Amino acid sequence: MRYPPAHKQSTRRRILEAAGQAFRERGVAETGVDEVMRRAGLTHGGFYAHFSDKTELIAEACAAAFEAAVPNLERIAVLPTRAARARMLIDSYLATRHRDNRGSGCLIVAVGADMARLQGAARAGYSRGFTQHLDRLAAALRLSRDPAKNRDLVTQLMSALVGALLFARAIDDPARSDAILHSMRRHLRAAYGVDGIRPPPTSPAHDFMRAI
Repeated sequence: MRYPPAHKQSTRRRILEAAGQAFRERGVAETGVDEVMRRAGLTHGGFYAHFSDKTELIAEACAAAFEAAVPNLERIAVLPTRAARARMLIDSYLATRHRDNRGSGCLIVAVGADMARLQGAARAGYSRGFTQHLDRLAAALRLSRDPAKNRDLVTQLMSALVGALLFARAIDDPARSDAILHSMRRHLRAAYGVDGIRPPPTSPAHDFMRAI
């Protein structure tokens, strides 16, 4: 039975979304094609009508995940001040809801360690997506008028956020995990002039988990 092009595109999106969620929750190495297709509600054999192998799936799922962040980056970008933009990112990223919801959270912290172990097309695809995402994040945050300094500041901020979330997820003591998030939120707010800036009324943390 032949399906129209729109059906095939819709099915492909389902597979990519299922893969992105599975990679965040279980890691790239621990997630097989069978698991991805089961989550997508499809059979294993249907996979090869869309992708040549798991390597292609990894590269495209990462690209799709970074692309899905664009609307949330646009919400950050429209805020009027540097401090307000930084606060939205800091508070949404270091929220307990983000820590506890891996499947819909930050791709960078979820699969970064896996990508460091891969070679070839999968790692290259992730690297391209990550580089473009960092460029978009720099354009949204605008932490400095100088482009080089802005990129350095955004890279430093993201490194701190990723490290704090990784630590908070890695330990099994809820109180200590909460303390890491609280301490880093306080530190980064002070570092980026956020103290005293009220958060926007329409920025619940879970709406912005995919923004980074």
